[in-house]
Amino acid sequence: MASTRASFLVLLPPSEGKADGGRKPGWRPGGGQFGRRLGAHRRRILAALADVDGGDATLLGVSGSHLDRARRANLDLEGGPTLPASARYTGVVWDHLSPATLSSRGLARAVDSVVVLSGLAGLVGFDDPLPDYRLKMGASLSPLGKLSSWWRDDLSETLNSHARGRHVIDLLPGEHRSAWIAEPEGFASLSIVSFVEKTGKVAGHDAKAAKGLLARHLLESSGDPLAALTAWRHPRFELRIER
Repeated sequence: MASTRASFLVLLPPSEGKADGGRKPGWRPGGGQFGRRLGAHRRRILAALADVDGGDATLLGVSGSHLDRARRANLDLEGGPTLPASARYTGVVWDHLSPATLSSRGLARAVDSVVVLSGLAGLVGFDDPLPDYRLKMGASLSPLGKLSSWWRDDLSETLNSHARGRHVIDLLPGEHRSAWIAEPEGFASLSIVSFVEKTGKVAGHDAKAAKGLLARHLLESSGDPLAALTAWRHPRFELRIER
């Protein structure tokens, strides 16, 4: 299949760190690229968060002032101020992707190609409006249970439909990958990417920066995304690509 600007997807995780602030009109569960398909599920998340007063330290994984901020944010989601997802996420992956410094071509590719798997929203597009929140895909939220399992069926159906006919490059960590049952027979290709130390050990947290750099490379490259993927080099990590 010939590669075009919209012929591939890059699947990325969100970040635990989020930028403050935003603007109105506020967030609506039915908004953004995937809101029509996943809006009802997002509303169930909001209701569950309200029932637990925004979440406790166990659910949210933070304490002290960070917990206070996270609970306030989780109770002000619907109608809360938004930023584009690419500006809301501030973690290591996203810092090294550096959305604000993408070329016009790279930005256009990002809008078409980047999909984030989110515990709150299920699926998020690169420039979808997003509120401040804290909720991991691996969290267990009563009465829904573990979110990766709870999201799996509807998230998979939506993402597989969106990916049909495209090259899919999966840069997800295991926690987020477990929320998606891929149907690669409908894709142009599926590349599941891991970062490996020179010793052969699969890299963990230290590879986050490399993941952001790789995502940026894919978005800024022209031509075949699979050729861009295999051509990428890093001084510390090698890529292990399952197809």
